[in-house]
Amino acid sequence: MIDKKPKAVVIGGGNGLSVLLASLKLYTSNITAIVSVGDDGGGSGTIRQDMGILPPGDIRNCITALANDEGEMRQLIEYRFESGMLEGQSFGNLLIAAMYYIKGNFAEAIRAVGDVLKISGRVVPVTLADMRLTAELENGEKVIGESHIPVVADAMASPIARVFIEPENAQAFHHAITAIKEADFIIIGPGSLYTSVIPNLLIKDLNKALAKTTAKKFYCCNIMTQRGESDHFTAADHLEAIMSHVNRPHKIFDYILYNTNLNVSKQIMQRYQSEGAEIVPPGNIGDYAKAFRLIGKPFLTVKEQKIVHDTQSIFKAVYNVLDEEAR
Repeated sequence: MIDKKPKAVVIGGGNGLSVLLASLKLYTSNITAIVSVGDDGGGSGTIRQDMGILPPGDIRNCITALANDEGEMRQLIEYRFESGMLEGQSFGNLLIAAMYYIKGNFAEAIRAVGDVLKISGRVVPVTLADMRLTAELENGEKVIGESHIPVVADAMASPIARVFIEPENAQAFHHAITAIKEADFIIIGPGSLYTSVIPNLLIKDLNKALAKTTAKKFYCCNIMTQRGESDHFTAADHLEAIMSHVNRPHKIFDYILYNTNLNVSKQIMQRYQSEGAEIVPPGNIGDYAKAFRLIGKPFLTVKEQKIVHDTQSIFKAVYNVLDEEAR
């Protein structure tokens, strides 16, 4: 590992991003998490609809992942109400919403909550625009709303053909652009392919910043498929979907991280298969060897009977690249 702690940027959304961040803070404190804001379901969706602010859920998860406060304050942020009018709602979501009204600015609210938890690095929204997602399925059906897209695609047994963001000209948050310009390395993903990863790349000025930065850029492919979103997808299929949505994909990524460990116990796999998920195999990923540097390793592991990314292996691979480039 190199001595200098590099400036790291991670871009995405969902649980995969927060898992990555929880380990990344052990390697460097110079972290910027750029988080998708297209969510419109669950507690985040309720707050978005009722209060007219951006969805706080993915942002809350990232703040918690980067927190150095392991005490009662962190437990409070993670607490989810079990009954009454607030049943299912997270206290952390409510805290971010309350801080928004105190600060009058969503980005300042996130910063203030991050200060409370003494996080390593910072968490920023990818945009302050009221970004919404629309998908077109292969059968021609249009689906509006992030939370509806995989549900409708699954119900109609029609894969997602393309996703769009509204407003189309949404501007990236300026702190996100600055972080990309100054980064030593950037990891895009993991996360829901069409509803967390690709929407961020559709923001034009963020896309341009990624193409121009001198940082080493890694796409971290998902290790499990998602029902209604990436059914039966290989790593090559994930990459192809991204390439079909963005301009100059060879400028957006330098390295592709994909899993080669397909061995999981039958008992655990049966549970995932009952939920419509399966391990993402490499597929024809070798076809992209001329455009990208491919790094295939056993990035899948099992913890507490759950299939997760082996974050230590991921960061070992990333830091090996940085070491090589520093020589």
